[in-house]
Amino acid sequence: MAKYVFVTGGVLSGLGKGITTASIGLLLKSMGISVTAVKVDPYVNVDAGTMNPYMHGEVFVTEDGGETDLDLGHYERFLGVDLSKDHNITTGKVYLKVITKERMGEYLGQTVQIIPHVTDEIKSEIRGLAKRESADVVLVEVGGTVGDIEGLPFLEAARQMRLEEGPTSVLFVHVVLVPRLSTTGEFKTKPAQHSFQELRRIGIQPDVIVARSEKPVSPEVKEKLALFGNVAADEIVNSYDIDPVYDVPRVLAEQGLDRVLARKLGLEHRPPDLGGWLEFVERYRRVSRTATVAMVGKYTSLRDSYLSIIEALKHAGAHLGLRPRLVWVESTDVELGKLDPEGIADSVDGAVILPGFGARGAEGKIATIRALRERGRPVLGICFGLQLMLVEFARNVLGLGRAHTTEVDPNTPHPVVDLLEEQKSVEAKGGSMRLGALPIRVLRGTLAHRIYGTEVVYERHRHRYHVNPKYLDRFESSGYRVSGVSPEGYVEIMELASHRFYYGTQAHPEFRSRPLRPSPVFLEFLRVLQRD
Repeated sequence: MAKYVFVTGGVLSGLGKGITTASIGLLLKSMGISVTAVKVDPYVNVDAGTMNPYMHGEVFVTEDGGETDLDLGHYERFLGVDLSKDHNITTGKVYLKVITKERMGEYLGQTVQIIPHVTDEIKSEIRGLAKRESADVVLVEVGGTVGDIEGLPFLEAARQMRLEEGPTSVLFVHVVLVPRLSTTGEFKTKPAQHSFQELRRIGIQPDVIVARSEKPVSPEVKEKLALFGNVAADEIVNSYDIDPVYDVPRVLAEQGLDRVLARKLGLEHRPPDLGGWLEFVERYRRVSRTATVAMVGKYTSLRDSYLSIIEALKHAGAHLGLRPRLVWVESTDVELGKLDPEGIADSVDGAVILPGFGARGAEGKIATIRALRERGRPVLGICFGLQLMLVEFARNVLGLGRAHTTEVDPNTPHPVVDLLEEQKSVEAKGGSMRLGALPIRVLRGTLAHRIYGTEVVYERHRHRYHVNPKYLDRFESSGYRVSGVSPEGYVEIMELASHRFYYGTQAHPEFRSRPLRPSPVFLEFLRVLQRD
């Protein structure tokens, strides 16, 4: 039977529960225990697909086309696994199932209530996943903060599971902030104490407390947290800010968290084998050479909007011994004349044209792309980035004035990027894009083939628009060639033959990048910068 570890958060959101959950998962996996992870999001959206990145960070896409919370990216990167849409449970998803069952008469005339019907559905989702994956331990991260109204049904379900499964089968890990006053340098535990009280009011006593802090806390602070949290001294661990975050598992293991988890869950303890993982961390830290990379996008004030791309660059950089120094370029500021695209292009070694949707900032991206192309800078365009690279080329090389994507300008005389045919009849916005891991046929004799070293690859997708095939002859006659296509004939990859690296991909290769297995696309992009 599976065992369950619920990870909750107190004081405030954004504490790093996702990294904590992923790190616990890696420790358990390194002990030879099979692990899977689930993210619970209490928002009423069915999934993250319709949410603005400013609201929730990037939308992480799974192999099966799930549009999920970004914490699933942490789980995949730390555990080295591919998860599914079932690993993200939302209030919207749960209520949709409950209401559907009620409409079908499955509750046999009962008054449908939060307890037991909603909580039973939550427990069913978690247990069903554990059964399907045959995992020894299921990690369940509960999003938000203890005390949030929307999270109460999930915490109640967790409380019930402890009663039903038994104390050695359900473990509660509570993550709290321990702030440090800048005036005195003193760590304060009062916010954490209030969080413990709120959790106990709900009916949950934490088994392990993870104290998040800017710097390592003293043993006295740990003792105080143990006293008010009602746990033993060794059941308090400190997770302080560290670069890279991939070193957090080591920090937790050095404080004995692996032994505590094994003891409380009734599992055999084996010393975690973190050898290969720690080698990656050391490679990352040893890097001395840097390359400046412009990150050109419209959500740059919230870097989590592009989290997987940032991490993919780190993975590739550690592998090559090159540290990418990221320069964030808000394309809306370029559009408004606040930033000079030529100055940007002159000051960087290369650029990533970031994905996104909508008209805002599009002209700023196009202006920056032109400056980068004309100066011969290596450019990697992802999804919307590829599409705007084509728009820029069509306007300024092919001479197609007002060329655009119909997403931005439905009346453009030259729709070099257009809506996919099957998308024209789609009305529902959620979960209706071209999504998930899909095959790409890579053409021989191209940069793409050199990157992948094979003729068929799978990358994850998330888009409604694509390269208009009616314009391909004009592009290819000018040296902007197709190097990857889908089985349906959609353009997947394009590259400028005369350029050392001017490469656009409709897919999102960042979602498959791992610390120990970097994305080939990001590896080649940084390799070109390394040679300069």
